[in-house]
Amino acid sequence: MFQIGEALMGQGAELAHVDLMIGDKGGPVGQAFANGLTQLSAGHTPLLSVIRPNLPAKPSTLIIPKVTVKNMEQASRIFGPAQSAVAKAVADSVEEGVISKDQAEDLVIVASVFIHPDAKDYSKIYRYNYGATKLALKRALEGFPDINTVLEESNKSTHAIMGFKVIRLWDPPYLQIAFDNPNLEFVLSAISQIPNSDHVIIEAGTPLIKRYGMDVISKIRDVKPDAFIVADLKTLDTGNLEARMVADAAGDAIVVSALAPISTIDKLIEEAHKTGIYAVMDTLNQPDPISVLKQLKVMPDVIELHRGIDIEGTEHAWGNIDDIKKVAPKALVAVAGGVRLDKVPIALSQGADILVVGRAITNAKDIRDMAEQFINSLNKPEIDQFRVMTDF
Repeated sequence: MFQIGEALMGQGAELAHVDLMIGDKGGPVGQAFANGLTQLSAGHTPLLSVIRPNLPAKPSTLIIPKVTVKNMEQASRIFGPAQSAVAKAVADSVEEGVISKDQAEDLVIVASVFIHPDAKDYSKIYRYNYGATKLALKRALEGFPDINTVLEESNKSTHAIMGFKVIRLWDPPYLQIAFDNPNLEFVLSAISQIPNSDHVIIEAGTPLIKRYGMDVISKIRDVKPDAFIVADLKTLDTGNLEARMVADAAGDAIVVSALAPISTIDKLIEEAHKTGIYAVMDTLNQPDPISVLKQLKVMPDVIELHRGIDIEGTEHAWGNIDDIKKVAPKALVAVAGGVRLDKVPIALSQGADILVVGRAITNAKDIRDMAEQFINSLNKPEIDQFRVMTDF
């Protein structure tokens, strides 16, 4: 047996985070147990969990402090409430049948325990570490989480201590609001009026970026920390370099022109995926985007069917969405250029995943109201709006 479990519980400085391994004495966990007990490290001295002095838990459990212990005051929080909490959690797990009583002598546990240097309340230290250890053990022995849970939750969840949310585009349709006006003061004021929504994307338009450079991304994020921000560079050369520039500026997506050389598009997509951002291919003035897609090594994350401002009198190029999705079935398809409220049902019915809207919102007398009308037209409720993120 070699099972791994993790759990976080509590709040404040006493918050408990436990990572543990449980397995046979004769296996890798047993080897780690023996090594930990005999190879001491300054500030991270391992210790056996005990319910009280002279009464260690079974299965035998080794506690490894995650945070460097610098003085006796900090040591007492480990050699005391945490040590006892872990042991009691192990004993109760046996009593409750989570761990088989028959295996109590055959298994060992190695638990890494986090104790914040500012933790003061011994009662909370005990209770939080007890709960975290017990939950981590249960999860380890149940094989939690299964891979399907990981894949589903990876796009919904965010780490509580991060302080911000990372949006991923997994639940279309979305409204992408394009800010092309090169007046930064106006843009930031307008962005502050956009309602918070998991289905809104902010685009730093080409004129805006040309005037202010990549710094505009940080300025937008100061106003909307959780926003999904697209940098519309319409890259035509040095694809990998420009993708890295957007990633370094904390953008979420970069736009490459479908008119760029195939090698440029390939390099941009590869670098975007390497750095964890999205690659968007803009088809503006490209009459046959499908032929471009068929030449690429890897598909872009978003394919934007774009009618430019200077050719607004022409027809929308939305009729081949189905054909594009046959070539790039995992990609989202965005439609841009003259998207108005009355066009939303048409675009959605033709399979659009992202509606790129510019002046219809940014030039409106009431930006917030117009943005809300577009959001409501998506007919998409907020992601997990009734979900309380405590546990599974």
